[in-house]
Amino acid sequence: MSSPAPDPDPTLPRPRAPRVLALANQKGGVGKTTTAINLGTALAATGERVLLIDLDSQGNASTGLGIDRADRAVGTYRVLLGETSPANAARQTYIPKLFIIPADGDLAGAEIELVGLDRREYRLRDALASVRDTDSPFSYILIDCPPSLGLLTLNGLVAADAVLVPLQCEFYALEGISSLMRTIDMVRRALNPTLELQGIVLTMFDRRNNLSELVAADARGFFGAKVYDTVIPRNIRISEAPSHGKPVLLYDFRSPGAQAYIHLAGELLRRERGTVEAQS
Repeated sequence: MSSPAPDPDPTLPRPRAPRVLALANQKGGVGKTTTAINLGTALAATGERVLLIDLDSQGNASTGLGIDRADRAVGTYRVLLGETSPANAARQTYIPKLFIIPADGDLAGAEIELVGLDRREYRLRDALASVRDTDSPFSYILIDCPPSLGLLTLNGLVAADAVLVPLQCEFYALEGISSLMRTIDMVRRALNPTLELQGIVLTMFDRRNNLSELVAADARGFFGAKVYDTVIPRNIRISEAPSHGKPVLLYDFRSPGAQAYIHLAGELLRRERGTVEAQS
């Protein structure tokens, strides 16, 4: 992976309205936020305008893009409560074409507060209505969901067009994903009938470890073409980058981890544009 993936075929049609992708996995430590940050950065590098929504009260996506905790007064909590609009809460990161709605400090209590609100599962979907029409400034909206299946994640799934699932190449990985698949099916049946599984990204892949190969083979056997060809390797540069407030693509562009995310963005764009062509 020493060179960037080729750009997607420019003749393929682009989405007419922004695609909203929720990155979700109820298990923590699977590379979900890392994937959200670096995929967003790689997509922005191709010229796409990307909005990343930090829906996790830990705020790791915000930290990973250099947003100081003292500078998050307006963020996802206020958007969910209807106190501000996504356009007002979104801010330009230091990466051209990449914007973020950070996780403000009050988001930790949102799970409880949402219970008593009208349309509690639709709060994010309703809020995003103003930025997901054909005149939207964004072509992709990525939602970094928390590592749980509570109301915040439910809001992310109801607001999304599709779900992108980071799956770590470790023991119990496929067993753990079954709960998320059941939740996606429940959301599709009860709240968001158009929700689809966009794909599964294998993360923390170690070619020296037979277990990684076994998990990858099992995932491809069960989910078939939904599993991305690109795999994200276990790479120290990916782990180091957040402490510098940078995506790995800026921290060490030549590292295997950075190159993998470049390839992942290219593959995602080819899949997305192929889907649009099929629907045309």
